Amino acid sequence: MNKSNLFMMAMTYALTSCAGGKDASGGEIICKQNIRIENGLMTPEVLMSMGRVDGISVSPDGKDILYGVQYFSLPQNKRNRDLYIVPVSGGTSRQLTKTMEGEQEATWSADGSHLYFLSSESGSSQLWKMRKDGKRRKQLTKYSSDIEAFSLSSDEKKILFISQVQYGKRVKDIYPDLPLSNGKVIDDLMYKHWDEWVETVPHPFVATLTKSGLENITDILEGQPYESPMKPRGGIEQLAWSPNGKSIAYTCRKKTGLEYSISTNSDIYLYSLDTKETKNLTEDMMGYDKNPVFSPDGRFIAFQSMARDGYESDQDRLFLHDMNSGLNRCISDSIDGDVSSACWTKDGRTIYFLSALQAVTQIFSVDVETATVKQITDGMFDFTSLALAGNQLVGLRHSLSHPDDVYRIDPVNGEMLALTDENKEIYDQLKVGRVEKRMIETTDKQQMLTWVVYPPDFDSTKVYPAILYCSGGPQATVGQFWSYRWNFQLMAANGYIIVAPNRRGASGLGQVWKEQISKDYGGQNMKDYLSAIDALAKEPYVDENHLGCVGPSYGGFSVYWLAGNHQKRFKAFIAHSGIFNAEAQYLETEELWFENWDMGGAFWEKNNVVAQNSYANSPHKFIDKWDTPILCIHGGKDYRILASQSMAAFNAAKIKGIPAELLIFPDENHWILKPQNSILWQRRFFSWLDKWLK
Repeated sequence: MNKSNLFMMAMTYALTSCAGGKDASGGEIICKQNIRIENGLMTPEVLMSMGRVDGISVSPDGKDILYGVQYFSLPQNKRNRDLYIVPVSGGTSRQLTKTMEGEQEATWSADGSHLYFLSSESGSSQLWKMRKDGKRRKQLTKYSSDIEAFSLSSDEKKILFISQVQYGKRVKDIYPDLPLSNGKVIDDLMYKHWDEWVETVPHPFVATLTKSGLENITDILEGQPYESPMKPRGGIEQLAWSPNGKSIAYTCRKKTGLEYSISTNSDIYLYSLDTKETKNLTEDMMGYDKNPVFSPDGRFIAFQSMARDGYESDQDRLFLHDMNSGLNRCISDSIDGDVSSACWTKDGRTIYFLSALQAVTQIFSVDVETATVKQITDGMFDFTSLALAGNQLVGLRHSLSHPDDVYRIDPVNGEMLALTDENKEIYDQLKVGRVEKRMIETTDKQQMLTWVVYPPDFDSTKVYPAILYCSGGPQATVGQFWSYRWNFQLMAANGYIIVAPNRRGASGLGQVWKEQISKDYGGQNMKDYLSAIDALAKEPYVDENHLGCVGPSYGGFSVYWLAGNHQKRFKAFIAHSGIFNAEAQYLETEELWFENWDMGGAFWEKNNVVAQNSYANSPHKFIDKWDTPILCIHGGKDYRILASQSMAAFNAAKIKGIPAELLIFPDENHWILKPQNSILWQRRFFSWLDKWLK
């Protein structure tokens, strides 16, 4: 049987429909698929069929974990998310819901007998409630707009929720006689963000929750044109109830337009429900301040803080605000890494948190009084969330070889127990490539942590093509991440060795290593990439004449730059949502603070030596040296890096007579999210690599 037939067989089994049945309205329910993998190799369809575990919430007694699982349907081109419960002590998971609409933001009632969640079953996203066995499902609110996230006060009498409010004026507001016009009148910056035209912003509301719905609804921002939580990915974690239910701490950057686009200075505000007064708790702190978490007794608020305005990748430190003295104190100075997911112990003496150390994200604790930090877990995996469950911790854990599952962690000795194994049926059939941690010497004599992933059934006596993975960010950890697009196990299953270096700029290796890349895009980090691929190319099992180079976002910039500076190392390039023309990017992107910091300023500042050097290293400056086939991929709704960047790169390649392909998704953003688009992405990705590297 030839390779294409094997691929089609794997694809056919991956698309086998599940026995989800019909919901109350007669619609087909999306659920786990019963698949069979003939050759043991991962395909895009097998990857898409995996269940995606997320959103853990621990019961008040610490005995059960509520979580969600998403499944995708290729025929329907949709996803769905259902709720499950698993005991913290271990045991069988129990499915609570099986609907078409999906349940989001689920959490427990104070007595643990019921669950609150959001559902669009009635046509808009509203608050619902059901028993913890999944029965007696009831809609609680009929708010005029979608409720996007929520949090209940400790007595469950009040609800804090997020909903969109109008930002600026529409054409119909200015010209009522033109109600069908879709034009947009714009007079300031930040008119677009990530993947949307900014016509609404999220606002926090507080209301009394009664049997008849919401009463006494109050906009905490009082109609101001600011956003809380912050776009594009902020959620309810950026707001918090005080334990006594009398105050709400929230994250907000009270800026709009040009001022917003050049500043990262957000603050933590405290809103009093009694007086309706708001107090800024971090007014003298200039960078990102976000994610407040009250101590159990309400005396302290833990929050994340960056020191410098305009630098979105500054070190994320853990701070405490003392409600008595009003002082803010850093308690994470002893760790050279970013902090996230702060979680208090019940006695308020310790905070658990996540931080990347040596490119893996692990669990740490810090003593609130002494600021003594201790590492709890260690291994080749990443944690992505954290919660307290009695005297244990629970979190989501993944690696380069396995997607998220729920784990229980002993905070004393770091011992772990997997509480879920959502994709066991797939992994029982799947061959997984070996992952190796390798230290590679760079041109400036540093040791660079690099992940190498080998094909399943790797044979060191054979020769394999290799792929250099260029990471995004640029200040992001190349850790033990699991991706449903840039999946190293899928690449390995297609017969490639993957080389993934934590080049200069990668986080999780100390602040000095991370900061080096700023204002040096064409410099040391590019040498690091070449050091990594050169080291692997020397291995007898790597075909040095069949090397590829791929990457997203800043990785796409890297691909375009290396296309003009690789000295014929590579035989194929793939750039996804990459910057091709840095000068155009400065004027096209929305978050100008990023460009100002990392590029050093605007390209027209002729006396700015740093900025001039940055723009001199724009990939389009080296187009005369391009000579290698390239695939350019982009989402049409990507407003961080516009699709025109990939179009320009593709056009340049074609004009020069270089084999090139352009893959555009008009309805996708910086990521490719829709199921069938994801499969198309993977098919063209491997079609291009196979054409030039095999």
